[in-house]
Formats: sequence, structure tokens, C-alpha cells
Amino acid sequence: MMTVPPAPAPPAPVRLAMVGGGPGAFIGPVHRMAAELDRKVELVAGAFSRDSGRSRAAGAAWGLDPARCHSDYRALFAAEATRPDGAELVAIVTPNATHFAIASAALEAGFHVLSDKPATATLDEAIALRTLAARAHAHYGLTFTYTGYPLVRRMRELVAQGAIGGVRKVVVDYTQGWLWRPLEAEQDQKQAGWRTDPGQAGLGGCVADIGVHAFNLAEYVAGLSVTDLCADLSSIVPGRTLDDDCNVLLRFANGAPGVLHASQVATGARNGLMLKVWGETGGLIWRHEASEELVLERPGEPTATYHAGEASAGLASPRLPAGHPQGFIEAFANIYSDFAAGVRAGVPSPDVPGIAEGVRSMAFIAKALESARAREWRALTED
Repeated sequence: MMTVPPAPAPPAPVRLAMVGGGPGAFIGPVHRMAAELDRKVELVAGAFSRDSGRSRAAGAAWGLDPARCHSDYRALFAAEATRPDGAELVAIVTPNATHFAIASAALEAGFHVLSDKPATATLDEAIALRTLAARAHAHYGLTFTYTGYPLVRRMRELVAQGAIGGVRKVVVDYTQGWLWRPLEAEQDQKQAGWRTDPGQAGLGGCVADIGVHAFNLAEYVAGLSVTDLCADLSSIVPGRTLDDDCNVLLRFANGAPGVLHASQVATGARNGLMLKVWGETGGLIWRHEASEELVLERPGEPTATYHAGEASAGLASPRLPAGHPQGFIEAFANIYSDFAAGVRAGVPSPDVPGIAEGVRSMAFIAKALESARAREWRALTED
């Protein structure tokens, strides 16, 4: 009788410490749910709030040891570095202006880092972080969430395979309406408050909050770098310092034109991200609010629709059979799962945006602001 060898034990979950994400946060709980969805990552500690009581309360809600819940990320790193079961990975889910300091401290302490976007508050900080990440014995990644969607990955694959021929034009549109009025002036509006405050958000408002998502998605799927841009950034709501509406013309490395529109004052809009890529022989369209479908159009042929989970959709990290909705948490979880697999393998995952994309996105913000002030085209360089 043949003896079947036992299946190898799965790798132990990567132990996670989170900075930020305490009471009142939006993206922190999303990170936690996504991180633990596949059991490849386990939250063990954190500095969830600068208020020690609120930090412990957040940890208690997630079943953590109060002794591992801190009010300062430096104390968190020092304590976890001395434990045999200490955290290995740090998730950064704080306002933009703090990303550089926290990521730098985490990398210098030997932790892997997975940061919310943008990587930093300025381009100079991003370049400095790139240098630090290059010499650190740790992985660095960014949660550009939409790159985790199965059909976004399939879209990128189809473009790379030449399914629509050479890229001719790229249009990316990201409309939200939640800041249509001065929400930041109201009490208990934490999200609006820091996102419209230059001291916490950095130099850009809408362009840094959702414009970088649109920019990253365009380059990710098209497989081309943007070389030049011409931006018109507006602060439409009276009294608002940072931009809340962005209109940017793009030029890609192959000469193809592009258009990027991002707005947080599109009254009534929810989270209307859409990407269109047209090539020599056809076009591809993906919409976030219909994320289970990817449309391929060719002249003289019936429209083809790929559905997440179907064999025809190819690769792309599907979690459920076709017809069963997969969404934001699952896309986030794909990024965490891929990052954790890279940590355990000792090789960064090619599917998770890293510091190179972080620098690119900060260069996009910086050059868009320059272009808007000068009202002229700017080369998208990293200087």
C-alpha cells in the first residue's frame, strides 16, 4: 500500500504591527480585515492612536494584549524588536505627513513595511525613502488597492499580450462627491479634517488622495510610464486650501496621449473609478462600481465581457466563482497576501507596488502642482 506523504505545513503567518487605524479611522480597519483574510498575516501589536487609552481600546476590540498596544510608534518598534514573537511587518495607516518618519524608523529597525499611499508627503522624502529602502534588509510595499482587483490584473495582462495592439490612448476617471461641501469645518469629521489640511495631507489634496490611485492604475495597466503632463488643479469649495478637483493631460513614453480626471466635489458621486485603454486593434474598459466585469471591444466584432472567476478571465487572483461579487476588501487582501508570500519567500512580490511606484506617484503630485501653477506642460522627472 502506497503511503501518501503528509502535505507540507503552511508558512506561519507574518506577524503584523499597525501604526494608526484607531477609533474613527476609515482605512485602518480595512487594512486589518484584509491582512487577516487569508491567514497569511496576523495582527499582534500596534500604536493605533497617540492617546494611550484609545490605542488600548482599539487593541482590545481586536483581541490584542494591552501590553502590546502603544501610543507611540517608536515605543512599539522598540518593544516588538526585543520579543521572540515580535512583529515582522509594519502597516502604516496614518495621515500622509507622517508616512516618511514612520516608514524610515520601521525600516531602520528591521521591519518590513506596507504603507498606505502616497508613500510620503513630498518628492524629496520619497527619494530619501527609496535610498533607505534599498539598503534595508526588508521589503517595502504600497497599498495601491485597485491593483489587487482580479480583472485589473487581467486587463494589464491583456495589454501586455497585445490583445488590443499598441496602446494609443489612456483615460482614467476617479470621481467622488463626499467633499462637495466644507465637511472639514464640522466637528467629528476626522477624515475630511486631515485630508484637507496641508499640515497632515502634504502639498496635494485630491491629487494626493485619489489622483495618485488613478495615476498608478494608468501606468500599471498600460505598462507605460508617463513622460509629460499638463495639470489644472482647483480648490472649488470656498475656503479650502488644497485642491479638490484635478484635470490632467498626460503623454506616455510611446507618445500616446492620456487624460486623468479626479474630483472629490463631483456632487452625488460615490467612488466612480474607471479606466479605459484603447489600442491599435481594440479597447478595454474597467469600472470599479462594476468590478466583476472587464469589457473588450474590437471593430466589427461582438463586445466581449470577462467576468471575475471565469476560466476566460485567466489569471488574476479570483477568490469566488463567477457571479459571486468580490470587492474592495478582497482586492486589499490580495495585496497583503502577495506581500506576505514575498516576505516568506525572501523575494518581493512583483504584483505589489513598491518604492519605485511610491517615488513615481510623488513625482506625479509634484509636477502636477508645478504645471498647474505655471499653466504649462512639465516633464515628469524625479528631480
